[in-house]
Amino acid sequence: VVEGRFGVRAGAPAAVRAEEAGAELDDGTLLISRTVSAEGRSRAHLGGRSVPVGVLAELADELVAVHGQTDQQGLLRPARQREALDRYAGGAVSVPYAEYATAYRRLRAVSAELAEITTRARERAQEADLLRFGLDEIAGAEPRAGEDVELAAEAERLGHAEALASAASFAHTALAGNPEDPEGLDATTLVGSAGRALESVRSHDPALAALADRMGELAILLGDVAGELARYADRLDADPRRLAAVEERRSGLTALTRKYGENIDAVLAWAREGADRLTELDGDDDRIGELTAERDVLRAELSVLAQALTDARTEAAARFAGAVTEELASLAMPHARVSFAVRQSEDAEGVTVGGRTVAYGPHGADEVELLLAPHPGAPARPIAKGASGGELSRVMLAVEVVFAGTDPVPTYLFDEVDAGVGGKAAVEIGRRLAKLARTAQVVVVTHLPQVAAFADRQLLVEKTHDGMVTRSGVTALEGEDRVRELSRMLAGQEDSQTARAHAEELLASARGHL
Repeated sequence: VVEGRFGVRAGAPAAVRAEEAGAELDDGTLLISRTVSAEGRSRAHLGGRSVPVGVLAELADELVAVHGQTDQQGLLRPARQREALDRYAGGAVSVPYAEYATAYRRLRAVSAELAEITTRARERAQEADLLRFGLDEIAGAEPRAGEDVELAAEAERLGHAEALASAASFAHTALAGNPEDPEGLDATTLVGSAGRALESVRSHDPALAALADRMGELAILLGDVAGELARYADRLDADPRRLAAVEERRSGLTALTRKYGENIDAVLAWAREGADRLTELDGDDDRIGELTAERDVLRAELSVLAQALTDARTEAAARFAGAVTEELASLAMPHARVSFAVRQSEDAEGVTVGGRTVAYGPHGADEVELLLAPHPGAPARPIAKGASGGELSRVMLAVEVVFAGTDPVPTYLFDEVDAGVGGKAAVEIGRRLAKLARTAQVVVVTHLPQVAAFADRQLLVEKTHDGMVTRSGVTALEGEDRVRELSRMLAGQEDSQTARAHAEELLASARGHL
Protein backbone atom coordinates (compact mmCIF):
# COMPACT_ATOMS: atom_id res chain seq x y z
CA VAL A 1 0.00 0.00 0.00
CA VAL A 2 1.37 3.39 -1.01
CA GLU A 3 -0.36 6.51 0.26
CA GLY A 4 0.33 10.15 -0.48
CA ARG A 5 -0.99 13.32 1.10
CA PHE A 6 -0.98 16.33 -1.23
CA GLY A 7 -1.74 19.90 -0.30
CA VAL A 8 -3.74 21.48 -3.14
CA ARG A 9 -5.33 24.87 -3.34
CA ALA A 10 -8.98 25.32 -4.26
CA GLY A 11 -9.46 25.86 -7.98
CA ALA A 12 -6.11 24.33 -8.93
CA PRO A 13 -6.24 21.92 -11.92
CA ALA A 14 -5.53 18.94 -9.63
CA ALA A 15 -8.34 19.94 -7.23
CA VAL A 16 -10.82 20.40 -10.09
CA ARG A 17 -9.98 17.02 -11.67
CA ALA A 18 -10.14 15.26 -8.30
CA GLU A 19 -13.56 16.73 -7.52
CA GLU A 20 -14.80 15.70 -10.97
CA ALA A 21 -13.80 12.13 -10.06
CA GLY A 22 -15.87 12.34 -6.85
CA ALA A 23 -12.98 12.91 -4.45
CA GLU A 24 -13.31 15.01 -1.32
CA LEU A 25 -10.61 17.38 -0.07
CA ASP A 26 -9.92 17.44 3.66
CA ASP A 27 -9.07 21.05 4.50
CA GLY A 28 -6.95 21.46 1.37
CA THR A 29 -5.42 17.98 1.63
CA LEU A 30 -5.94 15.34 -1.04
CA LEU A 31 -5.36 11.70 -0.03
CA ILE A 32 -4.24 9.30 -2.75
CA SER A 33 -3.54 5.58 -2.26
CA ARG A 34 -2.62 2.62 -4.44
CA THR A 35 -2.92 -0.99 -3.30
CA VAL A 36 -1.24 -3.83 -5.18
CA SER A 37 -2.07 -7.39 -4.11
CA ALA A 38 0.33 -10.34 -4.23
CA GLU A 39 -1.63 -11.61 -7.22
CA GLY A 40 -0.89 -8.40 -9.13
CA ARG A 41 -4.34 -6.81 -8.98
CA SER A 42 -4.38 -3.16 -7.97
CA ARG A 43 -6.85 -0.66 -6.61
CA ALA A 44 -6.67 3.13 -6.52
CA HIS A 45 -8.40 5.53 -4.15
CA LEU A 46 -8.64 9.30 -4.48
CA GLY A 47 -10.02 11.46 -1.70
CA GLY A 48 -11.89 8.52 -0.16
CA ARG A 49 -13.38 7.32 -3.45
CA SER A 50 -12.38 4.31 -5.53
CA VAL A 51 -11.22 5.46 -8.98
CA PRO A 52 -9.61 3.91 -12.07
CA VAL A 53 -5.82 3.87 -12.01
CA GLY A 54 -5.86 6.06 -15.10
CA VAL A 55 -7.27 8.94 -13.04
CA LEU A 56 -4.12 8.90 -10.90
CA ALA A 57 -2.04 9.06 -14.05
CA GLU A 58 -3.99 12.15 -15.16
CA LEU A 59 -3.34 13.84 -11.83
CA ALA A 60 0.37 12.96 -11.78
CA ASP A 61 1.46 15.84 -14.03
CA GLU A 62 -0.49 18.33 -11.92
CA LEU A 63 0.86 17.07 -8.59
CA VAL A 64 4.45 16.00 -9.23
CA ALA A 65 6.96 17.36 -11.76
CA VAL A 66 9.60 14.67 -12.39
CA HIS A 67 13.00 15.71 -13.73
CA GLY A 68 15.36 12.84 -14.31
CA GLN A 69 17.86 11.49 -16.81
CA THR A 70 15.20 9.70 -18.85
CA ASP A 71 11.89 10.94 -17.46
CA GLN A 72 11.35 14.62 -18.19
CA GLN A 73 7.81 15.85 -17.67
CA GLY A 74 5.95 19.07 -16.97
CA LEU A 75 7.63 21.93 -18.80
CA LEU A 76 8.96 19.66 -21.55
CA ARG A 77 5.51 19.76 -23.15
CA PRO A 78 4.93 22.81 -25.39
CA ALA A 79 1.43 23.27 -23.96
CA ARG A 80 2.83 23.50 -20.42
CA GLN A 81 5.59 25.83 -21.64
CA ARG A 82 2.94 28.18 -23.05
CA GLU A 83 0.97 28.00 -19.79
CA ALA A 84 4.15 28.67 -17.80
CA LEU A 85 5.02 31.68 -19.93
CA ASP A 86 1.47 33.04 -19.62
CA ARG A 87 1.50 32.74 -15.83
CA TYR A 88 4.96 34.32 -15.68
CA ALA A 89 3.72 37.24 -17.81
CA GLY A 90 0.82 37.85 -15.40
CA GLY A 91 -1.80 40.46 -16.25
CA ALA A 92 -0.09 41.46 -19.49
CA VAL A 93 -1.30 38.13 -20.92
CA SER A 94 -4.22 37.17 -18.67
CA VAL A 95 -6.30 40.28 -19.47
CA PRO A 96 -6.24 40.01 -23.30
CA TYR A 97 -6.39 36.22 -22.99
CA ALA A 98 -9.70 36.39 -21.08
CA GLU A 99 -11.16 38.64 -23.78
CA TYR A 100 -9.73 36.42 -26.50
CA ALA A 101 -11.22 33.27 -24.94
CA THR A 102 -14.69 34.86 -24.80
CA ALA A 103 -14.53 36.01 -28.42
CA TYR A 104 -13.14 32.65 -29.52
CA ARG A 105 -16.00 30.71 -27.92
CA ARG A 106 -18.55 33.02 -29.57
CA LEU A 107 -16.81 32.64 -32.94
CA ARG A 108 -16.93 28.86 -32.60
CA ALA A 109 -20.67 29.01 -31.88
CA VAL A 110 -21.35 31.39 -34.78
CA SER A 111 -19.24 29.31 -37.19
CA ALA A 112 -20.98 26.10 -36.13
CA GLU A 113 -24.44 27.61 -36.66
CA LEU A 114 -23.40 29.09 -40.00
CA ALA A 115 -21.99 25.76 -41.16
CA GLU A 116 -25.14 23.96 -40.05
CA ILE A 117 -27.36 26.32 -42.02
CA THR A 118 -25.30 26.33 -45.20
CA THR A 119 -24.43 22.62 -45.33
CA ARG A 120 -28.03 21.60 -44.73
CA ALA A 121 -29.54 24.08 -47.18
CA ARG A 122 -31.08 21.34 -49.37
CA GLU A 123 -32.53 19.48 -46.40
CA ARG A 124 -33.96 22.68 -44.98
CA ALA A 125 -35.51 23.59 -48.37
CA GLN A 126 -37.17 20.18 -48.55
CA GLU A 127 -38.44 20.61 -44.99
CA ALA A 128 -39.88 24.02 -45.89
CA ASP A 129 -41.71 22.58 -48.93
CA LEU A 130 -43.27 19.83 -46.83
CA LEU A 131 -44.38 22.36 -44.24
CA ARG A 132 -45.97 24.59 -46.88
CA PHE A 133 -47.86 21.66 -48.37
CA GLY A 134 -49.18 20.60 -44.99
CA LEU A 135 -50.15 24.10 -43.94
CA ASP A 136 -51.94 24.68 -47.26
CA GLU A 137 -53.82 21.39 -46.88
CA ILE A 138 -54.95 22.25 -43.36
CA ALA A 139 -55.86 25.82 -44.32
CA GLY A 140 -57.94 24.51 -47.25
CA ALA A 141 -59.92 22.22 -44.96
CA GLU A 142 -60.51 25.01 -42.40
CA PRO A 143 -61.00 22.67 -39.43
CA ARG A 144 -62.39 23.99 -36.16
CA ALA A 145 -61.16 22.94 -32.73
CA GLY A 146 -63.20 19.93 -31.57
CA GLU A 147 -65.03 19.66 -34.91
CA ASP A 148 -64.18 15.97 -35.33
CA VAL A 149 -65.76 15.16 -31.97
CA GLU A 150 -68.93 17.12 -32.81
CA LEU A 151 -69.31 15.45 -36.22
CA ALA A 152 -68.79 11.99 -34.75
CA ALA A 153 -71.68 12.61 -32.34
CA GLU A 154 -73.92 13.97 -35.11
CA ALA A 155 -73.14 11.02 -37.39
CA GLU A 156 -74.03 8.61 -34.61
CA ARG A 157 -77.33 10.40 -34.08
CA LEU A 158 -78.24 10.63 -37.76
CA GLY A 159 -77.33 7.00 -38.38
CA HIS A 160 -79.87 5.85 -35.77
CA ALA A 161 -82.52 8.54 -36.32
CA GLU A 162 -85.45 6.12 -36.81
CA ALA A 163 -84.66 4.12 -33.69
CA LEU A 164 -84.21 7.29 -31.67
CA ALA A 165 -87.52 8.77 -32.95
CA SER A 166 -89.40 5.53 -32.21
CA ALA A 167 -87.99 5.32 -28.70
CA ALA A 168 -88.76 8.97 -27.98
CA SER A 169 -92.36 8.62 -29.27
CA PHE A 170 -92.96 5.47 -27.25
CA ALA A 171 -91.59 7.08 -24.12
CA HIS A 172 -93.67 10.22 -24.67
CA THR A 173 -96.86 8.12 -25.10
CA ALA A 174 -96.08 6.17 -21.94
CA LEU A 175 -95.68 9.36 -19.97
CA ALA A 176 -98.31 11.70 -21.51
CA GLY A 177 -100.74 9.29 -23.26
CA ASN A 178 -101.96 8.99 -26.83
CA PRO A 179 -104.56 11.56 -27.96
CA GLU A 180 -106.08 8.98 -30.29
CA ASP A 181 -106.69 6.61 -27.34
CA PRO A 182 -108.30 8.64 -24.56
CA GLU A 183 -109.04 5.48 -22.57
CA GLY A 184 -105.42 4.41 -22.43
CA LEU A 185 -103.44 4.67 -19.22
CA ASP A 186 -100.28 6.77 -19.01
CA ALA A 187 -97.88 7.71 -16.26
CA THR A 188 -98.99 11.34 -16.06
CA THR A 189 -102.67 10.36 -15.60
CA LEU A 190 -101.86 7.74 -12.98
CA VAL A 191 -99.56 10.06 -11.02
CA GLY A 192 -102.19 12.81 -11.20
CA SER A 193 -104.82 10.44 -9.80
CA ALA A 194 -102.50 9.36 -7.00
CA GLY A 195 -101.77 12.99 -6.16
CA ARG A 196 -105.45 13.94 -5.97
CA ALA A 197 -106.15 10.98 -3.67
CA LEU A 198 -103.43 12.14 -1.26
CA GLU A 199 -104.52 15.77 -1.38
CA SER A 200 -107.97 14.88 -0.12
CA VAL A 201 -106.63 13.48 3.16
CA ARG A 202 -103.29 15.27 3.65
CA SER A 203 -104.63 17.45 6.43
CA HIS A 204 -105.01 14.44 8.70
CA ASP A 205 -101.35 13.37 8.83
CA PRO A 206 -98.17 15.47 8.25
CA ALA A 207 -96.30 12.38 6.99
CA LEU A 208 -98.85 11.82 4.26
CA ALA A 209 -98.78 15.52 3.43
CA ALA A 210 -95.02 15.24 2.74
CA LEU A 211 -95.63 12.35 0.40
CA ALA A 212 -98.35 14.35 -1.35
CA ASP A 213 -95.82 17.16 -1.96
CA ARG A 214 -93.33 14.72 -3.43
CA MET A 215 -96.10 13.30 -5.62
CA GLY A 216 -96.72 16.83 -6.94
CA GLU A 217 -93.04 17.24 -7.73
CA LEU A 218 -93.10 13.92 -9.57
CA ALA A 219 -96.07 15.06 -11.67
CA ILE A 220 -94.20 18.24 -12.66
CA LEU A 221 -91.05 16.24 -13.54
CA LEU A 222 -93.06 13.81 -15.67
CA GLY A 223 -94.62 16.72 -17.54
CA ASP A 224 -91.22 18.29 -18.22
CA VAL A 225 -89.70 15.02 -19.46
CA ALA A 226 -92.72 14.33 -21.67
CA GLY A 227 -92.45 17.81 -23.21
CA GLU A 228 -88.73 17.42 -23.90
CA LEU A 229 -89.35 14.03 -25.51
CA ALA A 230 -91.90 15.61 -27.80
CA ARG A 231 -89.57 18.42 -28.78
CA TYR A 232 -86.69 15.97 -29.33
CA ALA A 233 -88.81 13.91 -31.69
CA ASP A 234 -89.85 17.03 -33.58
CA ARG A 235 -86.23 18.24 -33.96
CA LEU A 236 -84.77 14.89 -34.96
CA ASP A 237 -83.65 15.10 -38.59
CA ALA A 238 -83.41 11.83 -40.43
CA ASP A 239 -82.32 13.51 -43.67
CA PRO A 240 -79.91 11.10 -45.44
CA ARG A 241 -78.36 13.98 -47.34
CA ARG A 242 -77.23 15.58 -44.10
CA LEU A 243 -75.77 12.27 -42.96
CA ALA A 244 -73.87 11.96 -46.24
CA ALA A 245 -72.49 15.50 -45.84
CA VAL A 246 -71.36 14.76 -42.28
CA GLU A 247 -69.59 11.57 -43.32
CA GLU A 248 -67.90 13.35 -46.20
CA ARG A 249 -66.62 16.08 -43.84
CA ARG A 250 -65.44 13.47 -41.37
CA SER A 251 -63.53 11.73 -44.15
CA GLY A 252 -61.72 14.97 -44.99
CA LEU A 253 -60.81 15.55 -41.36
CA THR A 254 -59.61 11.95 -41.00
CA ALA A 255 -57.18 12.53 -43.87
CA LEU A 256 -55.69 15.37 -41.82
CA THR A 257 -55.45 13.39 -38.59
CA ARG A 258 -53.66 10.53 -40.37
CA LYS A 259 -50.86 12.93 -41.36
CA TYR A 260 -50.63 15.61 -38.73
CA GLY A 261 -52.09 14.49 -35.40
CA GLU A 262 -54.30 12.06 -33.57
CA ASN A 263 -57.23 14.50 -33.55
CA ILE A 264 -58.16 17.91 -34.97
CA ASP A 265 -56.83 19.75 -31.91
CA ALA A 266 -53.43 18.06 -32.47
CA VAL A 267 -53.61 18.94 -36.19
CA LEU A 268 -54.17 22.61 -35.34
CA ALA A 269 -51.23 22.49 -32.88
CA TRP A 270 -49.02 21.01 -35.62
CA ALA A 271 -50.09 23.84 -37.91
CA ARG A 272 -49.08 26.48 -35.35
CA GLU A 273 -45.68 24.86 -34.76
CA GLY A 274 -45.19 24.32 -38.48
CA ALA A 275 -45.89 27.97 -39.21
CA ASP A 276 -43.26 29.02 -36.64
CA ARG A 277 -40.72 26.59 -38.07
CA LEU A 278 -41.44 27.76 -41.62
CA THR A 279 -40.86 31.35 -40.54
CA GLU A 280 -37.51 30.25 -39.11
CA LEU A 281 -36.56 28.38 -42.29
CA ASP A 282 -37.64 31.21 -44.55
CA GLY A 283 -35.45 33.53 -42.50
CA ASP A 284 -32.30 31.45 -43.07
CA ASP A 285 -31.05 33.72 -45.84
CA ASP A 286 -31.24 36.71 -43.53
CA ARG A 287 -29.66 34.68 -40.72
CA ILE A 288 -26.78 33.62 -42.96
CA GLY A 289 -26.05 37.26 -43.70
CA GLU A 290 -26.19 38.18 -40.01
CA LEU A 291 -23.94 35.30 -38.98
CA THR A 292 -21.43 35.99 -41.74
CA ALA A 293 -21.18 39.61 -40.68
CA GLU A 294 -20.77 38.65 -37.02
CA ARG A 295 -18.12 36.08 -37.92
CA ASP A 296 -16.11 38.69 -39.79
CA VAL A 297 -16.33 41.10 -36.87
CA LEU A 298 -15.24 38.40 -34.42
CA ARG A 299 -12.29 37.41 -36.60
CA ALA A 300 -11.15 41.00 -36.75
CA GLU A 301 -11.50 41.25 -32.97
CA LEU A 302 -9.53 38.01 -32.51
CA SER A 303 -6.79 39.35 -34.76
CA VAL A 304 -6.35 42.35 -32.45
CA LEU A 305 -6.43 40.21 -29.30
CA ALA A 306 -4.14 37.54 -30.77
CA GLN A 307 -1.64 40.26 -31.67
CA ALA A 308 -1.81 41.56 -28.10
CA LEU A 309 -1.16 38.05 -26.77
CA THR A 310 1.80 37.58 -29.12
CA ASP A 311 3.33 40.91 -28.12
CA ALA A 312 2.89 40.19 -24.39
CA ARG A 313 4.28 36.67 -24.69
CA THR A 314 7.27 37.83 -26.74
CA GLU A 315 8.16 40.46 -24.15
CA ALA A 316 7.73 38.04 -21.22
CA ALA A 317 9.67 35.32 -23.06
CA ALA A 318 12.76 37.54 -23.26
CA ARG A 319 12.66 38.27 -19.53
CA PHE A 320 11.94 34.64 -18.61
CA ALA A 321 14.71 33.28 -20.82
CA GLY A 322 17.18 35.85 -19.46
CA ALA A 323 16.44 34.87 -15.87
CA VAL A 324 16.87 31.15 -16.65
CA THR A 325 20.13 31.77 -18.49
CA GLU A 326 21.42 33.70 -15.47
CA GLU A 327 20.56 30.78 -13.19
CA LEU A 328 22.39 28.34 -15.50
CA ALA A 329 25.61 30.32 -15.11
CA SER A 330 25.75 29.19 -11.46
CA LEU A 331 24.87 25.59 -12.30
CA ALA A 332 28.06 24.63 -14.17
CA MET A 333 26.60 25.79 -17.50
CA PRO A 334 28.14 29.28 -17.83
CA HIS A 335 27.95 29.39 -21.62
CA ALA A 336 24.43 27.98 -22.03
CA ARG A 337 21.71 30.20 -23.44
CA VAL A 338 17.97 29.66 -23.10
CA SER A 339 15.40 31.30 -25.35
CA PHE A 340 11.72 31.04 -26.22
CA ALA A 341 10.44 30.56 -29.75
CA VAL A 342 7.09 32.32 -30.11
CA ARG A 343 5.91 31.56 -33.61
CA GLN A 344 2.78 31.06 -35.70
CA SER A 345 1.73 28.80 -38.58
CA GLU A 346 0.35 30.13 -41.85
CA ASP A 347 -3.36 29.49 -42.41
CA ALA A 348 -5.47 31.21 -45.05
CA GLU A 349 -8.55 30.77 -42.88
CA GLY A 350 -6.89 32.17 -39.76
CA VAL A 351 -6.46 35.57 -38.10
CA THR A 352 -4.01 38.34 -38.86
CA VAL A 353 -0.93 38.57 -36.62
CA GLY A 354 2.16 40.54 -37.58
CA GLY A 355 0.79 41.15 -41.07
CA ARG A 356 0.37 37.41 -41.74
CA THR A 357 -2.74 35.24 -41.77
CA VAL A 358 -2.03 32.50 -39.24
CA ALA A 359 -3.76 29.59 -37.55
CA TYR A 360 -5.44 30.23 -34.22
CA GLY A 361 -6.94 28.17 -31.41
CA PRO A 362 -8.45 28.49 -27.94
CA HIS A 363 -5.16 29.84 -26.52
CA GLY A 364 -4.28 32.30 -29.26
CA ALA A 365 -2.21 32.05 -32.40
CA ASP A 366 1.15 31.31 -30.78
CA GLU A 367 3.21 28.14 -30.67
CA VAL A 368 5.56 28.50 -27.70
CA GLU A 369 8.67 26.36 -27.28
CA LEU A 370 11.63 26.58 -24.89
CA LEU A 371 15.00 26.32 -26.67
CA LEU A 372 18.54 25.68 -25.40
CA ALA A 373 21.97 26.41 -26.88
CA PRO A 374 24.25 24.50 -24.43
CA HIS A 375 27.49 26.14 -25.60
CA PRO A 376 28.69 28.88 -27.96
CA GLY A 377 28.23 28.02 -31.60
CA ALA A 378 25.54 25.39 -30.88
CA PRO A 379 22.15 26.02 -32.50
CA ALA A 380 19.20 26.65 -30.23
CA ARG A 381 17.09 23.49 -30.13
CA PRO A 382 14.05 22.34 -28.09
CA ILE A 383 15.25 21.58 -24.56
CA ALA A 384 14.23 17.93 -24.84
CA LYS A 385 16.65 17.54 -27.79
CA GLY A 386 19.33 20.13 -27.16
CA ALA A 387 20.82 18.86 -23.88
CA SER A 388 22.24 15.75 -22.27
CA GLY A 389 20.43 14.18 -19.35
CA GLY A 390 22.45 16.03 -16.71
CA GLU A 391 22.25 19.35 -18.59
CA LEU A 392 18.53 18.94 -19.07
CA SER A 393 17.97 18.39 -15.36
CA ARG A 394 19.88 21.56 -14.54
CA VAL A 395 17.96 23.53 -17.16
CA MET A 396 14.71 22.36 -15.65
CA LEU A 397 15.98 23.24 -12.17
CA ALA A 398 16.82 26.76 -13.35
CA VAL A 399 13.39 27.09 -14.96
CA GLU A 400 11.63 25.90 -11.84
CA VAL A 401 13.59 28.28 -9.62
CA VAL A 402 12.67 31.25 -11.84
CA PHE A 403 9.13 30.05 -12.19
CA ALA A 404 8.61 29.20 -8.50
CA GLY A 405 5.33 30.53 -7.16
CA THR A 406 3.50 30.61 -10.49
CA ASP A 407 3.42 26.94 -11.54
CA PRO A 408 0.67 25.07 -9.64
CA VAL A 409 2.66 21.80 -9.37
CA PRO A 410 3.25 21.39 -5.60
CA THR A 411 5.96 18.69 -5.69
CA TYR A 412 9.17 18.35 -7.71
CA LEU A 413 11.29 15.24 -8.03
CA PHE A 414 14.86 15.68 -9.34
CA ASP A 415 16.83 12.55 -10.17
CA GLU A 416 20.55 12.93 -10.95
CA VAL A 417 20.18 16.71 -11.22
CA ASP A 418 23.85 16.90 -10.14
CA ALA A 419 25.17 14.49 -12.77
CA GLY A 420 28.59 15.49 -14.11
CA VAL A 421 29.23 18.34 -11.67
CA GLY A 422 31.03 18.76 -8.41
CA GLY A 423 32.74 21.29 -6.20
CA LYS A 424 31.31 24.81 -6.28
CA ALA A 425 28.78 23.97 -8.98
CA ALA A 426 27.37 21.24 -6.76
CA VAL A 427 27.04 23.72 -3.89
CA GLU A 428 25.15 26.12 -6.16
CA ILE A 429 22.82 23.32 -7.23
CA GLY A 430 22.09 22.56 -3.59
CA ARG A 431 21.47 26.24 -2.84
CA ARG A 432 19.00 26.60 -5.72
CA LEU A 433 17.15 23.44 -4.80
CA ALA A 434 16.77 24.88 -1.31
CA LYS A 435 15.50 28.13 -2.83
CA LEU A 436 12.85 26.23 -4.81
CA ALA A 437 11.87 24.34 -1.66
CA ARG A 438 10.68 27.59 -0.10
CA THR A 439 7.57 27.52 -2.34
CA ALA A 440 7.12 23.79 -3.09
CA GLN A 441 8.04 20.34 -1.86
CA VAL A 442 11.31 19.20 -3.44
CA VAL A 443 12.55 15.61 -3.46
CA VAL A 444 16.12 15.06 -4.73
CA VAL A 445 17.96 11.83 -5.46
CA THR A 446 21.66 12.67 -5.16
CA HIS A 447 25.09 11.22 -4.48
CA LEU A 448 26.70 14.59 -3.80
CA PRO A 449 27.16 15.65 -0.17
CA GLN A 450 27.22 19.32 -1.30
CA VAL A 451 23.61 18.89 -2.44
CA ALA A 452 22.42 16.68 0.42
CA ALA A 453 23.70 19.18 3.00
CA PHE A 454 21.09 21.75 1.89
CA ALA A 455 18.16 19.39 2.52
CA ASP A 456 15.71 20.09 5.35
CA ARG A 457 15.53 16.34 5.81
CA GLN A 458 17.96 13.68 4.60
CA LEU A 459 16.90 10.09 3.96
CA LEU A 460 19.26 7.16 3.46
CA VAL A 461 18.14 4.45 1.04
CA GLU A 462 20.09 1.19 1.36
CA LYS A 463 19.74 -2.45 0.44
CA THR A 464 20.41 -5.46 2.67
CA HIS A 465 20.75 -9.11 1.71
CA ASP A 466 20.53 -12.10 4.03
CA GLY A 467 21.51 -14.63 1.39
CA MET A 468 17.90 -15.32 0.46
CA VAL A 469 16.00 -12.04 0.23
CA THR A 470 17.10 -8.55 -0.76
CA ARG A 471 15.35 -5.74 1.10
CA SER A 472 15.36 -1.98 0.56
CA GLY A 473 15.07 0.31 3.55
CA VAL A 474 14.71 4.03 4.15
CA THR A 475 16.15 5.72 7.22
CA ALA A 476 15.72 9.34 8.29
CA LEU A 477 19.08 10.80 9.32
CA GLU A 478 19.33 13.19 12.23
CA GLY A 479 22.23 14.72 14.14
CA GLU A 480 25.25 12.47 14.37
CA ASP A 481 23.85 9.98 11.86
CA ARG A 482 23.61 12.69 9.24
CA VAL A 483 27.18 13.83 9.86
CA ARG A 484 28.40 10.24 9.51
CA GLU A 485 26.55 9.75 6.21
CA LEU A 486 27.85 13.01 4.75
CA SER A 487 31.36 11.93 5.82
CA ARG A 488 30.89 8.65 4.00
CA MET A 489 29.63 10.47 0.90
CA LEU A 490 32.64 12.81 1.02
CA ALA A 491 35.47 10.36 1.61
CA GLY A 492 33.99 6.90 1.89
CA GLN A 493 35.16 6.91 5.54
CA GLU A 494 32.39 7.82 7.92
CA ASP A 495 34.78 7.72 10.93
CA SER A 496 37.47 9.97 9.41
CA GLN A 497 37.91 13.09 11.53
CA THR A 498 38.84 15.13 8.48
CA ALA A 499 35.75 13.97 6.63
CA ARG A 500 33.58 14.65 9.71
CA ALA A 501 34.95 18.15 9.99
CA HIS A 502 34.26 18.77 6.32
CA ALA A 503 30.72 17.35 6.71
CA GLU A 504 30.01 19.60 9.70
CA GLU A 505 31.36 22.58 7.75
CA LEU A 506 29.08 21.73 4.83
CA LEU A 507 26.02 21.56 7.10
CA ALA A 508 26.90 24.83 8.80
CA SER A 509 27.46 26.55 5.45
CA ALA A 510 24.17 25.23 4.09
CA ARG A 511 22.22 26.42 7.16
CA GLY A 512 23.85 29.81 6.83
CA HIS A 513 22.53 30.23 3.30
CA LEU A 514 18.92 29.14 4.03
